Amino acid sequence: MAAAGLRAYPNIARAWGLKEQEAARLLGVSGPTYRRWKRDPERVQADVNLLERLSLILGIYKALHILLPRPESAHGWVRRPNTNPRFGGHPPLERMLGGHVADLVAVREHLDAARG
Repeated sequence: MAAAGLRAYPNIARAWGLKEQEAARLLGVSGPTYRRWKRDPERVQADVNLLERLSLILGIYKALHILLPRPESAHGWVRRPNTNPRFGGHPPLERMLGGHVADLVAVREHLDAARG
């Protein structure tokens, strides 16, 4: 699962307009580690933290495309200010970049609740 997720992840990062450092932060790693993983995802020794983060990010991406079928809307959602109390008027991406798995969980739970 880690290699497949890491192969898909740069496309998600690009769709969301993430800088390399932001993409690395969502995965909980340094920029150099992210670059190395991007070059050779098959060699990554995934730990539980990475697997959980990848699962949450892939779930967020999928939920957005279910809720917002137009790609530009789905991709832009993470950067738009959100009035939901979880986000306090800030873009969900700001919460996701908090650095904790719990931040990704909060966004995933919000989207799962919206899906019903």
